[in-house]
Amino acid sequence: MPATTPASAQHHRMLGAALASRIPGASLRPMALERMAYGLFLLWLAYMGLLVFGAWLLWQAGAWHRLVQADPTGLTVAIVLLFAGCSAWAGRRAWVLGQQRLLLDAQLAASSTALPTGWSAEYHQGCTRPGADHTIWLQVLGERAHGPHEMAWWLNGIQLKLGLLGKVIGFSILALQLGQMDSFDASQSSQLLKNLTGGLGIALLTTVTGLTGNILLGLQLMRLDRFADALVADTLSNSPAPTTHPPQESPDGDRSLGS
Repeated sequence: MPATTPASAQHHRMLGAALASRIPGASLRPMALERMAYGLFLLWLAYMGLLVFGAWLLWQAGAWHRLVQADPTGLTVAIVLLFAGCSAWAGRRAWVLGQQRLLLDAQLAASSTALPTGWSAEYHQGCTRPGADHTIWLQVLGERAHGPHEMAWWLNGIQLKLGLLGKVIGFSILALQLGQMDSFDASQSSQLLKNLTGGLGIALLTTVTGLTGNILLGLQLMRLDRFADALVADTLSNSPAPTTHPPQESPDGDRSLGS
């Protein structure tokens, strides 16, 4: 498999990946259900169904309305929209990986009379070409399987950073309110507490929203990475061994032919 680049190592050290990797079963190889036809996509649909149901329950309780009202910065809405967009991309990626899994299984079973297609077939065909460099084709296969995930991991970290930004803004508002206090007047205590809790509410809500989105999206991306790892591993384990031809001796025995 391709060596881990410094950029990907940095992405995998993000909080969402660290927390998701410690959840039981998150770092295991793809389950039997995932190896079924579009099983990964069906699992993603079930996962998103649970999230949509939870969001509907929060809407019924009026939590979304209060969340928007309590955050005038709009960072919580931006985090939710970013999470929804990345989750939709994860579903599309799960469909693409499922297609590649079907193509690889058909190629291994030799059940298709058509010309094999897909990333695995591209790797096999490239390695069988005369003078082909297996390392380059391995890098191409790794880029096909894992390359698009790098941007998704980066956006997953952006959710956490937006939450921390809201935390800084909230505490800044709190500090400004405290700095404007010349003296404590008991008659203005209710208004003062309202202003102070407003800044504190922004800090807490944005942080909680960013952490929640980071963890939930990290789970999706973790399963995509593990499925892509298994796809690359199965491709390599069923690849023909590279053939090496010994240099041919010239008739006079001095130099090999072609040298």
